[in-house]
Amino acid sequence: MKLAGLARWALVAAGVLTFSAGVQGAELLMLEQPGCVWCAQFDAEIAPAWPKTAQGRLAPLRRVDITRPWPSDLEGIAKERFTPTFVLMDGGREIGRIRGYVGNEFFWYRIGELLALLPVRP
Repeated sequence: MKLAGLARWALVAAGVLTFSAGVQGAELLMLEQPGCVWCAQFDAEIAPAWPKTAQGRLAPLRRVDITRPWPSDLEGIAKERFTPTFVLMDGGREIGRIRGYVGNEFFWYRIGELLALLPVRP
């Protein structure tokens, strides 16, 4: 990651401390389905740590089963048939997505890139 990217990520991570309960912030959607092997691998490698990290506090994980009815608050978000797909949301709009899960290291790198796209809040 370039120095400028690291600096921006530091600003985004610092923004975690400034969120208030009344502000609709970021969330990370995990589009999943029963029997998804890669979803299970994510659950084993990332999910337990996610809420304990700065990234997880900035964008809490919300699971969406694609075999169930699509949530009404996500009507403007394109559905996926490939799981897992991770969709970074902010204030109800999509910032970006990661299709698939190929391991711990790649995920942390890619999610860092997406989180760097979030607006920095005062």
